[in-house]
Amino acid sequence: MTKYKVGVQLHPQHTTYASYAGAVQRAEALGVDSIWNWDHFYPLYGEKDGSHFEGWTLLTAMAALTTRAEVGCLVTCNSYRNPALLTHMAKTVDHISGGRLILGIGAGWFERDYVEYGYEFGTAGSRLRALGEALPVIKRRMALEVPPPLRSPIPILIGGGGEKVTLKLTAQHADLWNGFGPPETWAHKNRVLDTWCAEVGRDPAAIERTVSVNAEDVNKHLDAYAEAGATHMILGMGEPWDFALAERLVRWRDQANR
Repeated sequence: MTKYKVGVQLHPQHTTYASYAGAVQRAEALGVDSIWNWDHFYPLYGEKDGSHFEGWTLLTAMAALTTRAEVGCLVTCNSYRNPALLTHMAKTVDHISGGRLILGIGAGWFERDYVEYGYEFGTAGSRLRALGEALPVIKRRMALEVPPPLRSPIPILIGGGGEKVTLKLTAQHADLWNGFGPPETWAHKNRVLDTWCAEVGRDPAAIERTVSVNAEDVNKHLDAYAEAGATHMILGMGEPWDFALAERLVRWRDQANR
């Protein structure tokens, strides 16, 4: 029987640390399975120069503020950190969390981050090539870390829907995949991932299928995502924190898992 999970991605923008920490604790108390932030340096919506917090230092706090839910960046930008360093960071947060970290990663896309922080933006192709080069390094370094991760290896989530490269890298390296709706789009990408799994000799059941959902999805499309193969629904939300949709998501999970 399929076991469904739900999570929240708490957007680390236009907020204070105290407010964000309270939202993390409220999400855990609500009973979600996972709590995520994102890896950017500036807000993605609203006032472009508004308050914002860095993802991996914030993950340390999220790990310390919780005891049960898994935590992660949805997703880390591969371009911002040396992959060996990122692995060392991930191992550290894994220990702080008691083995609850998921290492979410993607190729990166937000040009302002790159330009204002001095990274080379390049092209979509060059960023994907860099991700493809980094993933084996991360997996190799994971096996060399001292002390080793508590959850060894730390599960890797790849986010994105590029059918030629991203989903192939997912089939080769990931333990979880995150995509976006609407349901028919997510279902198509999911089938492409299955095809890549067959091509690279990977059991498709070894990759947990997650989907980022919004208010419309929670109100109308959760069953459709489940029918398409999604088992982990992650609701994005920002300040001011309104947990009504998250509560509805948890109720859906509990009913689906009966």
